[in-house]
Amino acid sequence: MQDKNLKRVVIVGGGTSGWMTAAALSKVLRGQYDISLVESDEIGTIGVGEATIPMIGLFNRLLDLDEDEFVRKTQATFKLGIEFVNWARLGDRYIHGFGVVGQDNWTVDFHHYWLKQHQAGKARELAAYSINTAACLNNKFMRARGDLPNSPLAQIAHAFHFDAHLYAKFLRGYAEERGVKRIEGRITEVETREGDGHVAAVHLQRGERIEGELFIDCSGFRALLIEGALKTGYEDWSHWLPCDRAAAVPCTSAPELLPYTRATARTAGWQWRIPLQHRIGNGHVYCSKYLSDDEAIATLLANLDGAPLAEPRPIRFTTGRRKKAWNKNVVSIGLASGFVEPLESTSIHLVQMGIAHLLTFFPGVGFSDADRDEYNRTMQLESEWVRDFIILHYKATERSDTPFWNYCRTMDIPASLTERIELFRSHGRVQRLGNELFTKTSWLQVLHGQRIRAESYHPLTDLIPEPDIQKYLEEIEGVIKTCVDYMPKHADFIAEHCKAPPIDKMM
Repeated sequence: MQDKNLKRVVIVGGGTSGWMTAAALSKVLRGQYDISLVESDEIGTIGVGEATIPMIGLFNRLLDLDEDEFVRKTQATFKLGIEFVNWARLGDRYIHGFGVVGQDNWTVDFHHYWLKQHQAGKARELAAYSINTAACLNNKFMRARGDLPNSPLAQIAHAFHFDAHLYAKFLRGYAEERGVKRIEGRITEVETREGDGHVAAVHLQRGERIEGELFIDCSGFRALLIEGALKTGYEDWSHWLPCDRAAAVPCTSAPELLPYTRATARTAGWQWRIPLQHRIGNGHVYCSKYLSDDEAIATLLANLDGAPLAEPRPIRFTTGRRKKAWNKNVVSIGLASGFVEPLESTSIHLVQMGIAHLLTFFPGVGFSDADRDEYNRTMQLESEWVRDFIILHYKATERSDTPFWNYCRTMDIPASLTERIELFRSHGRVQRLGNELFTKTSWLQVLHGQRIRAESYHPLTDLIPEPDIQKYLEEIEGVIKTCVDYMPKHADFIAEHCKAPPIDKMM
């Protein structure tokens, strides 16, 4: 390497974000950089990021991971979507399934043909036209069949549920095999340089000084470098996303191993259910203004599938983002860069995007302002796209049965989200902005699932005779039903391909 290139990268903090960063850098940088990760066994990690979205497949392929090994080592299960219960109305439920809905044909997007027939009372709900959602409802799973390009079986899109602590352990082994040096110790001081204010080193409790040129802050909510040392500032989104606390607890498994996450709306927030091979992860996200900690924990414990395996763990947070994800020579990734509640399982995805964009704008010794500015602009967009999608779930409700839901139903929202809602309400139009995470089908499923109804459909839909449209929908529904009947049960697929050993044998 030439002198203009960095030599030393220091990652502060382990957990999911730290070891994802270390694993990716160890793979991409090919041993040409000195990469250290500093973490303390005394400091716990949040460790509740157990649900993912299909984009994690790109990360796994970057690392050349064997998927069956990854599933076994992390007690993982497969995930085809997220079920939402009681969101728009008490008693409502719908699934936001990954992948595609229907099959594009003719002039306009599939959902416009579906809208025309649905408005006329001649079409089933969206679930009937999605291989992912139909599989969820039947507890089926298989990986996409690339050898069947014209079948819905080729369109299956999957993610994972996994044990976050086991995932960090798995990636630690991967990174250390590729030269990452783990340094155990509690950081007691962050040393900055005179003149430019860059972080020069971190000091450990035992007296060791760790120098670096590029520092990556994965220290979680503490934000030890990006905020503690550099005072970067934070943009608070709690007026749109008022939940500020969570309680998490694992419980024993249920008889059926479901291939989806469940998010059930409660009186002042929502409860997650994430099925793993060895347990179920549960948590209650809530707003402390409307619900006490004791009430939240009581609600959580009263709605478990099995016996709790630990005491509920409290978590406090403020939804929002760091004003600069990259400040001086510090890049914040994960909770250090901000937090959007895990309603759509985006926490690990934002870690992944932080890593991907860092590699795109990886700095030289001089640290270009243009690179930093573009990274910050890009990460702001990534987080705001997720923010608006999450706000939609709260705002698009008819519930007024509790003060919390009444607040959400009547609150002001970002203009960018209002525009999307009105665009859909008029003619069912769904636009994807640039390279934003959520696709048209994601927006469609949540908008419709939250009872925002399109008043009409794309006018060009009427170019196709109504009987042809009806036949088209019925054929899609029939093919998907046949494919789902062919798929194995989720638990059977895991038993055949990637069953994890008992947890006590993994330790």
